Amino acid sequence: MDCPCGRRDAKGRALPFERCCGRYVGHFDDTPAPDAESLMRSRYCAFVRQDEVYLLATWHASTRPADVQFDPAARWLGLDVREHRVVDENHAEVEFIARYRVGGRAVRLHERSRFVREEDGRWYYVDGDVTP
Repeated sequence: MDCPCGRRDAKGRALPFERCCGRYVGHFDDTPAPDAESLMRSRYCAFVRQDEVYLLATWHASTRPADVQFDPAARWLGLDVREHRVVDENHAEVEFIARYRVGGRAVRLHERSRFVREEDGRWYYVDGDVTP
């Protein structure tokens, strides 16, 4: 199965989930994402897979909700990472567009997300600004 995040290898082939975000999703304790972009891509995959445990584990404690609400009718269509900007060694931003369809209606989520690396060396999603 191709990775839902859309990452490709050097030859332009889609990476399989297990060689891409599957290394992190469900394995947060063993294999944390190495950078903010990889974490953001793996979180997208977790939304596609409705993996609440992974999403909450990778959400910074200061902004983490009690639970994650999924729309079972949502069909995720793709991810476009526009920019990965390293602010400093422990802060980064990732701008992306995630596309999905709900009830026959196409939706585009355009967000600039903020990430922080904590003392444990792991990256966490903090929050983001959504562009209308």
